[in-house]
Amino acid sequence: MENETIRRSLASASKAKVPFLEYVSAHRGENRRRCLIYFIPGNPGLIAYYAPFLSTLRQLLDEEEARDGCHRSFHVYGQNLIGFDDADHEPPFSAAEAGTAPFVLEDQIFHSYDRLVEVGTNGTNVGSSEAAAQAQAFDEVIIMGHSVGAYISTEIYHRHHLQLKARQQQQVNGNDGTGVTEKQLVNLQAGILLFPTISDMAHSPNGQKLDFLRTTPFLDRYAHRVAKGFVDLWPGWLLEGFVRRVLGQPAHAASVTVRFLMSRDGIWQALHLGKDEMRVITEEKWSEDLWEMQDDDDTTSTTDAATERPNKFFFYFGVDDSWVSQEHRDRFIEQRRRHENGRTRIFIDQDKIPHAFCIRELPSFSSFFSLDILSSRCFIFVRRRKTD
Repeated sequence: MENETIRRSLASASKAKVPFLEYVSAHRGENRRRCLIYFIPGNPGLIAYYAPFLSTLRQLLDEEEARDGCHRSFHVYGQNLIGFDDADHEPPFSAAEAGTAPFVLEDQIFHSYDRLVEVGTNGTNVGSSEAAAQAQAFDEVIIMGHSVGAYISTEIYHRHHLQLKARQQQQVNGNDGTGVTEKQLVNLQAGILLFPTISDMAHSPNGQKLDFLRTTPFLDRYAHRVAKGFVDLWPGWLLEGFVRRVLGQPAHAASVTVRFLMSRDGIWQALHLGKDEMRVITEEKWSEDLWEMQDDDDTTSTTDAATERPNKFFFYFGVDDSWVSQEHRDRFIEQRRRHENGRTRIFIDQDKIPHAFCIRELPSFSSFFSLDILSSRCFIFVRRRKTD
């Protein structure tokens, strides 16, 4: 019944109109092992915020691909969460009509997983006939998420893990019809989780404020209307000046924020999703074997295939993240360290990179430096998963 409700709510979402960013390998037509890096944004779910970060990562991947002896090509893809662009859903959100409320976290997971499989199996989203002719499934997929996008990524990995186990069990039972279509079985190999909000969000400093909004009837019902009404009083040029000078957002992020604030449904979608995050993201619920490398996992990408298996997850936590409870973060880290068979690498930032790294204006000498640090650490994790 729950899945039917999700499918009904997603029927209004237009896949073709969900904004995306794509960074294609210059070596995509060559005989190389093809790897998709699929990125899921946080909330607000606007992929345009991440253009500088993904561009920096693309540059590092280009340098790697140009190295003598490299036999891999990397394709970077990310798109909006649904509901954050007015063109990606019809009719407009409404509290009066059934099935027209903003999308909740389960909708985002369902849609992101569906899109990941679509891109992972079709091999490209480039709209040229040449690209279409070269389309083929990626040899492996690495999923990357920021903030709630990290939770979505982990939940997708969990559901993929359950599908693999179901297929294995059916094969053991001698059932040739696995019940799991080939489209569902992309070769998901690793997860990169940046400033992850994966448990007990309502216990974080910012989460407590958002949960207060959720649990206060008047605010729960009308906060988005009050916020939108206030924003609509501002002309665009004045709003952009406020976002840049007072909120301190760089030019690329400020233009994205202004479009988001002036959109018809964006504010409602962000608040609605945020409140649902407080309700859903509570104690850790995944089984311990999620963090382990499975027997049928592809190990051709190990650093030393004869002696070492690669890490499966890379967690990048902020040192003082207002969206993450430090107590619950430390408990999660300790549980992972005690897990003897776990294949997780956990890093706590010491460079003062903020949770909202994609929208923060930092001193000119450190803004690109922060992007370099973050993208470099993601790149190192990707690079260590291979042998060329």
